[in-house]
Amino acid sequence: MTKENRPVQGSESAGDKPARREETLGESIRYFCVLLLAVFAVRSLVVEPFNIPSGSMIPTLQIGDFVLVSKFSYGYSRFSFPFSPNVFSGRILSSEPHRGDVAVFRFTRDTSVDYIKRIIGLPGDHIQVTGGKLILNGIEVPRTSLGHYEVLDENNRLLSGDRYRESLPGSAGRPTVEHDILKLTDEGFANDTPEYVVPEGSFFAMGDDRDDSADSRFQGDGPEDLGFVPMQNLVGRAPIVLFSMDMRHPAWQFWYWPTEIRWNRFLHSVT
Repeated sequence: MTKENRPVQGSESAGDKPARREETLGESIRYFCVLLLAVFAVRSLVVEPFNIPSGSMIPTLQIGDFVLVSKFSYGYSRFSFPFSPNVFSGRILSSEPHRGDVAVFRFTRDTSVDYIKRIIGLPGDHIQVTGGKLILNGIEVPRTSLGHYEVLDENNRLLSGDRYRESLPGSAGRPTVEHDILKLTDEGFANDTPEYVVPEGSFFAMGDDRDDSADSRFQGDGPEDLGFVPMQNLVGRAPIVLFSMDMRHPAWQFWYWPTEIRWNRFLHSVT
């Protein structure tokens, strides 16, 4: 046998597979930590899903909607991060919200609770409700009747009223925001309020279900009174519904899941 044809000691034949290197425990832990860090970063800085548990934003949002919230829309505060670490005050990379935005923010009386409402007033705005009609800076906000509307709320109560298309003036040069509201009555305090002037560094929020929403019209000391919301409490803007389920049955009855999916609300735009 010549030197050129002599097999080299220890070499692999063409059909042999390279030996598989076993992953060490340390590498597994490192990969897991990187994954956790990536999830934390996306949830804190980019987007986060939120479930709609109540009917205060009907008809725009339905109970059981899962909305995707843009975390970078308004900049970041400590409430942008899981567990709200008190590492800094105020907002960084801040951007003022726009009138008409549907926004997620922390409840003024318990910042562990997330709220979702529509931003109606910005600093300096004058807000009042008279006879059930919204008055913004001395001008009645136009609305057009869309007819009768009925829906069940989170307590299985029938909400029966009138649906309107409201034309809320935009802010910072933006166009009018056309969105739907539900009116159940024109009676009560929420429909005849004093005039509110939104202070600097805050906004005025209302639910689209105008008569079944604990919002900025309630300025007292009650446990559900929202008052003016500090800009720092903003979490993000909700531009889209990812998917929706009406959840009429307990979660463990999984065989009902396909019938409870609202297929028409997949990737539904929030306006």
